[in-house]
Amino acid sequence: MSISAKAEDADDGGEALYEKHRKIYPQSVHGTYRRIKWAVLIITLAIYYLTPFIRWDRGPGAPDQAVLVDLPGRRFYFFFIEIWPQEIYYLTGLLILAALALFLMNAVAGRIWCGYLCPQTVWTDVFMAIERWTEGDRRERMHNDAGKLTPQLFARKTTKHTLWLLTAWWTGGAWVLYFSDAPTLVYDLATLQAPFIAYLWIGILTFTTYALAGHMREQVCLYMCPWPRIQAALTDEDAFNVTYRYDRGEPRVSAKKSVAARKRGEAAGDCVDCHQCVAVCPTGVDIRNGSDLGCIQCGLCIDACDNIMERLDRPTRLIAYDTDINIQRRIEGKASVNRMFRPRTLLYSALIVVVGAIMAWSLSARALSGVNVLHDRNPEYVMLVDGGVRNAYTVRILNKRTAPRDYAITVEGLRDPTVEVTASNATNQAITVGADQSRELRVVVSVAAPPAETSIPVTFVVTDVEEGEAFKVADNFRGPGAEQ
Repeated sequence: MSISAKAEDADDGGEALYEKHRKIYPQSVHGTYRRIKWAVLIITLAIYYLTPFIRWDRGPGAPDQAVLVDLPGRRFYFFFIEIWPQEIYYLTGLLILAALALFLMNAVAGRIWCGYLCPQTVWTDVFMAIERWTEGDRRERMHNDAGKLTPQLFARKTTKHTLWLLTAWWTGGAWVLYFSDAPTLVYDLATLQAPFIAYLWIGILTFTTYALAGHMREQVCLYMCPWPRIQAALTDEDAFNVTYRYDRGEPRVSAKKSVAARKRGEAAGDCVDCHQCVAVCPTGVDIRNGSDLGCIQCGLCIDACDNIMERLDRPTRLIAYDTDINIQRRIEGKASVNRMFRPRTLLYSALIVVVGAIMAWSLSARALSGVNVLHDRNPEYVMLVDGGVRNAYTVRILNKRTAPRDYAITVEGLRDPTVEVTASNATNQAITVGADQSRELRVVVSVAAPPAETSIPVTFVVTDVEEGEAFKVADNFRGPGAEQ
């Protein structure tokens, strides 16, 4: 089904506003790009399913799962990296890198993400493989669907849907393993001791995977995914896309007629109109009609066409990754050009390097402790009976290490201030913060005489007692001022 196909007539004789759904029966194919897709599929699924079981030692008391989204602990662990909630900007950086990588892929080879790496493509390939294994290839499936449902066919379809559901179930199960200790959660799930939310999300993801990869398939790419529309606006004439080389393929003549036509000296292209490129396309696109939003650039039509060309003893790559500029240059008798390195791709590459370097530097240079200070607003200050002035603050100290740390608090900017920490088991010179935790304290700062101004800048200095590393936060000390 091509998104550019003509609309069918409506029941009332008018023109329909959308094309009636036509089931696609992709045919299996063997070749270079099919092997690449299988390799990518195996690698990506192995990463997805096995990563939660990789262990990473972070010391006593810390989770040892290499990749873990710890929602109760409000942490994200990725091997040696630990991200706290206030460091959400790292997620922003990752999203920027992902967007730039997509733009670079598009500039180099069109929708290569869609054809090889997109989860919808990967799981649809798995579901199609199961379908072919249980029900046969294209012709057999078309014949079965057109005929009656026999007991044998019912058994084969039941097997197919059972395997689909098992694959979808394990897909959802693998996803929830990223949010809890994987071995423990697997045991709890098997013994029905896991929390209800785990079963709920496994059910949701099982249903969506089964529906999207098993039933909706190409409709997700054609109608639900926004990337084809965005990609169409971002691509340029130098991007390599799966292209039918009409300069070599036209005019189309059947294999038998082309031999006779060439003997007579008549024009005959290499395309024999076998429609194998359409038969293997997972979205039903005829690439010979030109660029189409339905084409996911998977390259399977290249393999199908190459197989036919080899049988006819003709040069392969009648369909290939090419550019419209090169086709026009060959028509004009000029050599093909490869402008992979051009301002667009160089800009995207440079931005990826810059953003990646900034994130790497930020991660390597970030402090393992932190402090936040909030001044009390009501009252802003308190006059003491001896003529002094007192201000109160809420101080939160963060310890990102895997061991408890002791901190000391001092205040700069005031003459002979008195600093008191109103918390149990803590003084301004010995504040213990647990491993990978934060601690909120109430700190009272007093001076013997009112300051000359109503607001004086002060600096809170929190020092790691063991290492001497200091963290400073600016605030203000309030008072009645000179009019007092």
